[in-house]
Amino acid sequence: MRGARAVVGLVVAVGLVAAGCGSAESGQRNGSWSYTDDRGVTVTAPERPQRIVAQVSAAGALKDFGVQVVGTFGPLVTGSGAVEAEAGSIDPKTVTDVTGPAYGEVRIEQFAGLRPQLVVSGKYAEFAGLWHLTEEQEKAVKPIAPTVGVAQSGIALPESIRKYKELARALGGDVDSARVKADEQKFAAAAQRLRDLGSRLKAAGKTILAVGGTPDEYFVVVPARNPDLDYYVKELGLPITTPKNPDTAGGGYFERLSWENASAYQGDILMWDTRRASLSPEQMKRNPVFAALPAAAANRFVGWDAVAPMSYASYANIMTRVADQIDATLK
Repeated sequence: MRGARAVVGLVVAVGLVAAGCGSAESGQRNGSWSYTDDRGVTVTAPERPQRIVAQVSAAGALKDFGVQVVGTFGPLVTGSGAVEAEAGSIDPKTVTDVTGPAYGEVRIEQFAGLRPQLVVSGKYAEFAGLWHLTEEQEKAVKPIAPTVGVAQSGIALPESIRKYKELARALGGDVDSARVKADEQKFAAAAQRLRDLGSRLKAAGKTILAVGGTPDEYFVVVPARNPDLDYYVKELGLPITTPKNPDTAGGGYFERLSWENASAYQGDILMWDTRRASLSPEQMKRNPVFAALPAAAANRFVGWDAVAPMSYASYANIMTRVADQIDATLK
């Protein structure tokens, strides 16, 4: 979540609301291509788009479902050169990064040079434009290539994944391959592990608190506003606490607190936002109020990839890692 844009990037990007209608009926027909996205916008083309530019998480999801992109925008690599968690399995050497200097911008000339036929990104109802693409920037790119928006919240995680799967199918991805089926089985196995851990936590009367922070503010995340956390709570039974006073001005995705009030909520396990814009547990513990929380003092932390590609492969890995970390706190 993260200055207005900073909070949007740090906490809001965690998950937003958009009722979707990505059409499974879309795709190649009679020599032409069409797709109705989750904004209700129908994109048509003489042929199936091959040269796709996508927000990094969308690009990662499409890749996991067998569709390669030529360019990305949004966080791709860290300062050390490692791949950002948001980008998932994307190899930075295989794509051109057209991210602009400010949030929501792309480098238009570089973007146009890729000769894109389609732009894909997540869509959040509370914010104009697509994710990592402001409304103004979307107007700039649309004369070059049409845009598709994919709903990423207000729905459960499996539904978010299904939306990317169906878009990938429409783009020619082999979404019924043995590899994708194996990824789905791994996803189901990881989900069952979390379900079992949820039962253990509840039986022990233990809770999880999802948090993030900047040097100026501390955030407690609202699980229901994020497809993954919502799924963990409602379908898998993880006891993640919901804060009482969500910041409605910020979309209701979190409660904002001063660091002096970091003890307002307790949790036996602290699930922390792993993104660069959010403080690490070590940084958060420099605040004495937070450091005094029993879970913080005992280092009962579980990493939360608040933004990740919506695919079976991506979340099988993420949920396995979450399960491993929760399990470690119970030993």
